[in-house]
Amino acid sequence: MRFNLPNTLTVGRLIAAPGVAVMFLYFQRPWADWFALTLFISAAITDYFDGYLARLWKQESRFGAMLDPIADKAMVVIALVILTGYSGMNPWLILPATVILFREVFVSGLREFLGADASLLKVTKLAKWKTTTQMVAIAILFLGTGLEYLEGVARRGLTPEQYADAVSHGLADPVRSCGLRGCSSLATDIGLVLIWLAALLTLITGLDYFRKSLPFLKDPVK
Repeated sequence: MRFNLPNTLTVGRLIAAPGVAVMFLYFQRPWADWFALTLFISAAITDYFDGYLARLWKQESRFGAMLDPIADKAMVVIALVILTGYSGMNPWLILPATVILFREVFVSGLREFLGADASLLKVTKLAKWKTTTQMVAIAILFLGTGLEYLEGVARRGLTPEQYADAVSHGLADPVRSCGLRGCSSLATDIGLVLIWLAALLTLITGLDYFRKSLPFLKDPVK
């Protein structure tokens, strides 16, 4: 195992996964939201660069190939757990999050069972799009939770409509408002649409992996 730059970026992404949760332990909101969002986006960017640099510099390794999907899954799983909690257990988030978590556990179990034949389940282009969609959706949802906290503080008991009216009369901070519905609602809605899309891609890729593994599942256990 060589700790070149691509592998270092991958390890950093793995460490950043629990770091997102730690932000909410040591910082007050909304700073925790912004730090978590910044850390998550920074780690997600490395997901592109570690593979790109490894191919460019011919530094691809078994260690990197093993750790890369683990780091991606850790980031997504931990972030979804945090978001479902801070979103008030929104069922529109819980359902796609459940699909994503179930698929990750299921595919990991398939790979473990297949052992030496696990190369059959190599990452496809659609699976890469799935991961990208998940990370974009999660980043936008983190933005939504942070803005929701800010708007709640700014409104101080006002409804979104009353707050928007106060903004129009110069009595409230316009930076925190995106019309009648509020910036947080807009960000959350966009994030939910993307997380449902990610869940659909997750389901499709999971079924594809299961289909590819069927011939091996029919063999008698040795």
